[in-house]
Amino acid sequence: MDRDIRSNDPGKCPRCGMALVAGVPDATEYHMDLTVTPKPAKPNDTVRLTFTVLDPWKDRRVEKFTIVHEKLFHAFIVSRDLQFFVHDHPTWDHGSFRYDIAFPKPGMYRVLGDFYPEAAAPQLLTETIFVAGAEPPTATLTRDYSRKQAENLAIDFSTSPSEPIAGVTTQMRFGVAPGDGLQKYLGAWGHMLVASDDLIDMMHTHPFIADGSPQMQFSLVFPRPRMYRVWVQFQRNGVVNTAHFDVSARAPESAAAN
Repeated sequence: MDRDIRSNDPGKCPRCGMALVAGVPDATEYHMDLTVTPKPAKPNDTVRLTFTVLDPWKDRRVEKFTIVHEKLFHAFIVSRDLQFFVHDHPTWDHGSFRYDIAFPKPGMYRVLGDFYPEAAAPQLLTETIFVAGAEPPTATLTRDYSRKQAENLAIDFSTSPSEPIAGVTTQMRFGVAPGDGLQKYLGAWGHMLVASDDLIDMMHTHPFIADGSPQMQFSLVFPRPRMYRVWVQFQRNGVVNTAHFDVSARAPESAAAN
């Protein structure tokens, strides 16, 4: 009767008293409201981001979440010029998640919220923030698979196929050096955020193949023929290393013609 009432355990609905019925959660998209205080945000001034999650049936506030990769909420924040990248974790406070940040420059930022309402389906939802001031130029990306030197390791990158095709699974392979001292970061051997150059598509994923060795592999389907920026994060000796690569995904008909 009250579809917004969810639980991982048997019991009765706290609202109507009916027995909860076991079932596989449907992949329904929840709602995420994001507010900025004070508003408008100004460059280099600290503002508070407040994330409130609402159920898709009655727009009631959701207050129970499942911990995923050691956190209740993962937030990714990317600037329109793709020069600013944050992966951090808002904290739970009186029915909402809160996060303080100072944006370094004016313009548009895209925010991806990654969370898992209890007994529901995992959610990846995006919102947009505008910081006062003149918008910087949009990013112009070209293919970049070059080795990157991060905080305490170097990262090599390749894809299979070598020229990814939109709508087809791409294997994304990473090799890190030195290979000693690798550790899981937030419960995974690596984290990857992929954003299209227009910031419409944002995807967060983890390695498909990884066992603590210097070689790791992610699987991803690029949704459209575009340029994409790929950020990866690996932890070594307690230090989180972040690097990015730029990938071109071409149209299937273009691939077939060749």
